Amino acid sequence: MAITKKYSDDKKFCHVTFSISKETADKFNQISLVGEFNNWDIHKNKFTIRNTDGSLSVAYNLPAGKEYQFRYLGDGQIWFNEPEADSHVLSHYGDSENSILQL
Repeated sequence: MAITKKYSDDKKFCHVTFSISKETADKFNQISLVGEFNNWDIHKNKFTIRNTDGSLSVAYNLPAGKEYQFRYLGDGQIWFNEPEADSHVLSHYGDSENSILQL
């Protein structure tokens, strides 16, 4: 899994591409990107782009200079984190962590 960041020329926005490896993608019928940037809506950002290597990706344009919490949701039931996130923090629930994206 991976996160790619590309900042706008004025550095006010960042085009972020979230990628899920083929190995992880093959475990699920559907994977969603869920986080503060989409109000934790499990239906809003689904991984729909299948890359030539079999990985999945979804992109998001976000305001720079902020920190965002997010997670992935497989098949609407299994939450998992981005191991290459900038950091991780305990969630509100205390028994899990959220991934952190710093822009």
